[in-house]
Amino acid sequence: MNGGDDTRNLGAAHRNGNNHHHSAKRPKISLPISESEIREEFSHHEEGVARINNGSFGSCPASVQSAQKNWQLRFLRQPDDFYHNTLSEGVLHSRTIIKGLINADDVEEISLVDNATTAAAIVLQQVGRGFAESRFNPGDSVVMLHCAFQAVKKSIQAYVTRAGGSVVEVELPFPVTSKEEVIDAFRLGLRRGKQDGKTYRLAIIDHITSMPSVVLPVKDLVSICREEGVERVFVDAAHAIGSVKIDVKEIGAEFYVSNLHKWFFCPPSVAFLYCKKFELSKDMRHPVAFQEHGNDLPVGNAWTGTRDYSSQLVVHSAMEFVERFEGGLEGIMARNQRDVVEMGKMLADSWGTNLGSPPEMCASMVMVGLPSRLLITSGDDALRLRSYLRVNYGVEVPIHYQAQSQREEGDGPRDKDGGRITGYARISHQVYNVADDYYKFRDAINELLKKEFTCRMIFTE
Repeated sequence: MNGGDDTRNLGAAHRNGNNHHHSAKRPKISLPISESEIREEFSHHEEGVARINNGSFGSCPASVQSAQKNWQLRFLRQPDDFYHNTLSEGVLHSRTIIKGLINADDVEEISLVDNATTAAAIVLQQVGRGFAESRFNPGDSVVMLHCAFQAVKKSIQAYVTRAGGSVVEVELPFPVTSKEEVIDAFRLGLRRGKQDGKTYRLAIIDHITSMPSVVLPVKDLVSICREEGVERVFVDAAHAIGSVKIDVKEIGAEFYVSNLHKWFFCPPSVAFLYCKKFELSKDMRHPVAFQEHGNDLPVGNAWTGTRDYSSQLVVHSAMEFVERFEGGLEGIMARNQRDVVEMGKMLADSWGTNLGSPPEMCASMVMVGLPSRLLITSGDDALRLRSYLRVNYGVEVPIHYQAQSQREEGDGPRDKDGGRITGYARISHQVYNVADDYYKFRDAINELLKKEFTCRMIFTE
């Protein structure tokens, strides 16, 4: 199936909603979900691994995988019928669910894309065209946080700096004790960047930073952008949906993206991109040009050639899964936040360290200080320790190296031994996690300390 001229029909079907959508039959399930059913849903996870890193790749339950397989088979059995009579309505149904979850005004404000990186490319290439077409002045700026996701930084280089734009990088404090710390640092960073008179064309801010992980006061940061004359705001919320409540109208940004495969139980990879309605134009395009290229963004993103669209079609199944839990999605988010903070405090108490942020600035992930005796002195040390824990202890957890900033002036948090804390573990909590996962991590670090292990002892080939 190469699509050919038939792709023109997909846009019409999307706009007219005249296809017939047939849901696959699903087995009967009990409500609320039991512990044994949760274990069965995630029985495909490798045994013996303390998987406390849901934040990196997410997790997909067996029932959603089954629904995905049904969609894949429907395409393989009769691709033409699937394309003409099923795909567009299925995608529209997914977009409609997301519209309700994030309180958008119109389903046309919602597009489905592969991931947050793709969404960033869509927004940033539009900014790049502003420079290329001389609508923006050379040196006008894009603002980003110093802890922005690396792929977003690369996209800024690819689309903005090469076209003549500049970048203002705002450093946020970490560890952090209150949202006011973040607000003050962000406002100061914006004002410093404006001293040369440049115009801020776009600000990219996180809802939940990835590494280190902190829930930011995103509504306040958007308001500061307005006060400081930033034209438009793009919120990179890769970790948000399924982790924190989202209200795009209350947040007030022009663009908002979140991955559905991290905390919303969809298979990889799928994300939604919200574009405030007055921002929608044919100038907003997928970075890969297909026959729908140049149409409205939701239509242009809906058909990007022959590929597996099943991850975009199982949003309904993921929603059915979360509704099996007490309190639905809100209940899951509340329990994950409660449990990850509890486990983070348990680890910090055991190691004599600290948490990287207060509980109200944590969602389903929390940063836990690691003992100074491990001698984590670089990003390479952090990576090697992560691999060492995976191979030797069956613990999967990201490690963050926290370089000393000028702001700390030789100080910063210290552990019970008086050493400065330079390494943090980012632990996640999802519905499949149990306390033993975190005890296993605790015991692994304590055993390493007992052996007087340091990162210098890890050799690489």
